[in-house]
Amino acid sequence: MSTHNHTAASIADMLRSRGIEVDVRGDGATRVSNVAPAEKAGAGHITFFRTESFAKGWSEGTMSVALVSRKHAEAYAISDPSRAILVVPDADLAFIAVLQLFAPPDARREPGVHPSAVVHASAMVDPSAHVGPHSFIDAGAVVGKGAILIASVHVGVDARVGDHSTLHPQVRILDRCVVGRHCILHSGATLGADGFGFRPNGKGGLAKVPQIGNVVVGDDVEIGANTCIDRATIGTTTIGSGTKLDNLVQIGHNCVLGRCCIICGNSAIAGSVTMGDGVVIGGSASVADGVAIGNGAQVAAQAGVINDIPDGETWMGSPAGPVSVMRRNLAAFRRLAETLAEIKKKLR
Repeated sequence: MSTHNHTAASIADMLRSRGIEVDVRGDGATRVSNVAPAEKAGAGHITFFRTESFAKGWSEGTMSVALVSRKHAEAYAISDPSRAILVVPDADLAFIAVLQLFAPPDARREPGVHPSAVVHASAMVDPSAHVGPHSFIDAGAVVGKGAILIASVHVGVDARVGDHSTLHPQVRILDRCVVGRHCILHSGATLGADGFGFRPNGKGGLAKVPQIGNVVVGDDVEIGANTCIDRATIGTTTIGSGTKLDNLVQIGHNCVLGRCCIICGNSAIAGSVTMGDGVVIGGSASVADGVAIGNGAQVAAQAGVINDIPDGETWMGSPAGPVSVMRRNLAAFRRLAETLAEIKKKLR
C-alpha cells in the first residue's frame, strides 16, 4: 500500500465534507501516512476503536491518530501531545471514509472492446463500456454505459448489464438475466444456472423440471466470489437493490430478496424463500424451501431455518427458533449430563 501525506486536521476536514461531525482532540498537525488495524498500527498510522473496551490498546499503542465513537470517547485520553483522537458519531462509518481516502487508485479501464473478446452482431455494447480480454457477449445482450467487464466474462442471450457495473473475471450472466446499475460481481459469480428441480419419473429415474425463468438483480448490489443465483422455474429470482451477498452463497430458484439484505459466506437459501428489507443471515446458515423472513430479521451463523420468521426477530440454532428461547435451551443442554446425573441420584 502506498503512503500518503495527511494530518489529523486534514482528515477531520475530509470527514466534515462528507457530513460527519468531528471533534479533534490532541494535535491536529499530527502526520498520517497510512491506515492500519489497531493491533498493528504504529507511528504515522490512523486506526479506529469502536468501543471503550479497546481503550487500553490506545493508551499502550503507538498509533498516531485514532477514530473513536463519541459515546465511548471519555475512555480515551490524550497522554502524548503529539497524538490525536478524532471523535465521531460512529467510528466504523468514519473509518470507511478514511479507507477510501487511502485506497490505491482503481486500475484504469479504457472504453472499448478488447480484440480477443467476441461480441455478437445483435448485441449492444455502449461505447463507454469496457469489455476485457476473452469476454463473450451473446445475441441480443446489452452492456450499459461505463460498465466494466474485466476479463473472461460471459453475458448470455438477451442478458443485460446495467450502467457502471463491474464484473470481475469469470463472471457468468446467463441467458435473459439482468444486472442493475452500479453493481459489483466478484470472480466466479454465476447468475442464471438452472434451478434444482427434479421429480421422480415413475420409472426409477428423475425428470428434470424445465427452468425457463430468469434472475433480476437490482442496483448497488454486490455479489461475492463463486456465489450462485439460480434462475426461476417460471418467473424471476429477484435480488433487491442494495443487497450484499458474500462469497460462496447459494440462492435457489424463485427466491425474492428485499432491499439491503446481507447474506454471509457459505449460506444456502433454498427455492422460493422470501426475505423482507434489511434481513441479515449469518455465515453457514441454511433456509428451507418456501420460508418467509420478515423485514429486519436476523439469523445467526450456522442456523437452520425451517419456519417463517416475523419482522425484526433474531433466530438461532438448528432447527432455528427465537434467540431468547434458544439461548435458554442451549444453556440447559450444556448442563444436560449434570442434570441427568442429579435426576438419577434422586430416583435411587
